[in-house]
Amino acid sequence: MHTVAVLALDGVIAFDLSTPLEVFTRTRLPDGRTAYRVRVCAPAAEIDAGAFTLRAPWGLEALAEADTIILPGCADPTVPVPEDVVAALRAAAARGTRIASVCAGAFVLAATGLLDGLRATTHWLAADALARLHPRIEVDPDVLYVDNGQFLTSAGAAAGLDLCLHMIRRDHGSAVAADAARLSVMPLEREGGQAQFIVHQLPPSPDGTALEPVLRWMEENARRELTVAEIAARAGMSPRTLNRRFREQTASTPLQWLHRARVRQAQYLLETTAHSVDRIAAQVGFGSPTAFRDRFKRQVGTSPHAYRRAFRGGPAAEPAVAAAQRI
Repeated sequence: MHTVAVLALDGVIAFDLSTPLEVFTRTRLPDGRTAYRVRVCAPAAEIDAGAFTLRAPWGLEALAEADTIILPGCADPTVPVPEDVVAALRAAAARGTRIASVCAGAFVLAATGLLDGLRATTHWLAADALARLHPRIEVDPDVLYVDNGQFLTSAGAAAGLDLCLHMIRRDHGSAVAADAARLSVMPLEREGGQAQFIVHQLPPSPDGTALEPVLRWMEENARRELTVAEIAARAGMSPRTLNRRFREQTASTPLQWLHRARVRQAQYLLETTAHSVDRIAAQVGFGSPTAFRDRFKRQVGTSPHAYRRAFRGGPAAEPAVAAAQRI
């Protein structure tokens, strides 16, 4: 089983600490098995977590057994990182362990020198300080997370959840990541920042709102050439009212929402089938392959072919093939 070690240092931010604990602990594989073993580690018997004192069950020695190490942020990121922590992280990196930081946890990772020459991110308020203290790091304050392969960093607060879901997607495929996202009540995509690579089976559906039935109908009929007039008729309202409700409840227009739903279906098919890009474009409702490629690049941040190369296959994705072929 994949072991995740979350390292708590004095001044640890409770939100940053709890995010990976909750997400990885609750992630399940398609057969119901737990996907991750999660351990909280610390360099001392007690850790000052601000509003409370933390007693971690494991010490730094547990980092040697971890497949992934998560570094939460600390209240004062400029406090020097203990030498034994730096040494333990460098040793883990030399063994090939994946290391990810949440928010200001990037300062801890930066202190090891492992981010030198790489692109990284952190909370936007701390980005200038990170760049000043570690000039060999290319600090990008405008993204939700940066994946360098072995070393990953996320922006502040909820971006840590984006990063955790991304790692789950890398480890176990889109179906497992989608389940983890739904369990976390995570928006299926977030405006701004880095394009999200998590594939979800359904687009945003604000359950309990007036739009819920029509959104589900749009998802089921996304391959058709739907018009605003037809969607409005289905919803039992005028096109003007429909547009206003969409703005209020989904922060988009009906056609924007429909395009995003189609792209998500296309991501699913690119991962789980061998269908050509042109065939997938037609299957999900785009009028031409060119329009599909343009829309996909704008929404996902990469081309359909590049996306397939990065995310195709894996044992965890196999059970989803039959469902994808029904789209």
